[in-house]
Amino acid sequence: MKIATWNVNSVNARLETVLRWFEETSPDVACLQEIKCVDEKFPAEAFERLGYNVAVHGQKTYNGVAILSKTPLEDVRKGLPGDDGDEQARYLEAVVSGPNPVRVASIYLPNGNPIDTEKYPYKLAWMARLNAHARDLLAYEEPLVLTGDFNVIPEPRDAANPQNWTKDALFQPQSREAFRALKWLGLTEAFLAIDGAPESYTFWDYQAGAWQRNNGIRIDHALLSPQAADKLLACVIHRDVRGWDKPSDHVPLVTELDL
Repeated sequence: MKIATWNVNSVNARLETVLRWFEETSPDVACLQEIKCVDEKFPAEAFERLGYNVAVHGQKTYNGVAILSKTPLEDVRKGLPGDDGDEQARYLEAVVSGPNPVRVASIYLPNGNPIDTEKYPYKLAWMARLNAHARDLLAYEEPLVLTGDFNVIPEPRDAANPQNWTKDALFQPQSREAFRALKWLGLTEAFLAIDGAPESYTFWDYQAGAWQRNNGIRIDHALLSPQAADKLLACVIHRDVRGWDKPSDHVPLVTELDL
C-alpha cells in the first residue's frame, strides 16, 4: 500500500499538475493539504474518475485537507479534538478499508509565524492537541499513519541553510521539541527509518531561486505506529515534481507499507 502526502498549495489552481502526478504514480491513498477550497469546490469528480473515494475537510481560501483512497473510507473524523472553537480546517482522519485496514490522518499543522504574535502559541497548542489525540489513537494498537505538512524542521540537517531559520516558527526549539515528543509516544518517522539521506527536502520557496539552488527544507513527514512501522517498505520524496509546470512549493512524500 502506497500512502502519499502532498501540500498542493491550492488543488484547483494546480489541478492539471496534481492529476498528472496521480496518473503517473497511482498511490493507493493520498493525503492532501492546503487545498484552499470549501468542500463543495473540491474537484472530487476528477479524482473519482481515477478510481478514488474522496473525503474533504475544506475552508474558503485557506488551509483545507483531503484524503483520497482506492478503497472506501470509514470512520471519517473532521477536525482535531481538544478545541471546539477551532474553525481552521487542518486535520482529517479516516480508516482505509480492506483486508488490511489502516487509519490515516491528513495533517496541515499551523505555520506559527510571526513568532511574536498569537499564531505561535496557537501552533504549540495545536501540537499539544495532536500529541494527546495520537496517544489515544495508539491505544488501538492498529496500523496508523499520521502524515502531512507538519511545518516543523526537525533538525539542522533538514534545512539547506539552517542559520536562516533560527527566528522562524518552523525551527524554534519549542516546535522541534513538540515534534520529538510526538515520536516519543512510539511513532516512527518513516523517511528517517528508510533513507535519511542529506539534502533531502520537501519544500522550496518560490522566491530567490530556492529550487534552482536547492535551498530547501524538510517539513513534510509520515509518522507510523509500531503496527505500521513493522510493515514499512519504502519512503520516497518525489523531488522532480517541483520542477514541473505550475508546481506547488511542496513535493509529494510516498510511504509504502506491506499491507
